[in-house]
Amino acid sequence: MLRTLLAVAALLNTSTHAADHLKAFPKPEKGMSRHVLTLPKENDESIFKLELVLGKTVETDLQNRYFFGGKIEERVAEGWGYTYFVLPEIGPMAGTLMAVPPDAPKAERFIPIAGEPFLIRYNSKLPVVVYAPKDVEVRYRLWRGDEKTVPIEEG
Repeated sequence: MLRTLLAVAALLNTSTHAADHLKAFPKPEKGMSRHVLTLPKENDESIFKLELVLGKTVETDLQNRYFFGGKIEERVAEGWGYTYFVLPEIGPMAGTLMAVPPDAPKAERFIPIAGEPFLIRYNSKLPVVVYAPKDVEVRYRLWRGDEKTVPIEEG
C-alpha cells in the first residue's frame, strides 16, 4: 500500500517531467491506448524488477484457470533510443476444461495474457510506456531481490 502511495505521489510530482519524456514516444494508433507509469526513485534500483501484467477483467467460473493469448513486444523510440512496450492484439481467452455445475457462481476476475512473467529493469529516470488495445488493462507488480546473498554449500 505504501509503495502504491509513493508511486502515485511520484507520478503527481513529476507529471511535467514525464510529459517532456512522452514527446519521444509515438501517439497511440487507432484502437490503442497508451499507459504511462513513472516510478519513484530507489536507493538501489538494481535489486528491483517491474513485471508488466496485461489482460482483461471478465466474468468466469471460479474453478478453471484462464488466460488470453498475446505477446508483449519491446520497441525503441526512433531517434531517442527509449524502450517502450506494445501488445499489438489480445488473443482469445482459453483455459482449463474442468466441468463446472451449471448453477456454480461466477465472478469478475482479472485474466492475464499467458506466458512467463514479463520482467523489465526498474528505472525511475524514464517512464514505463505501454501501448495496448483499448479494452486491455495494464497492471504491474514490483519484484525486489534481497540485498544479502546466501552461499550454497558444495554437495
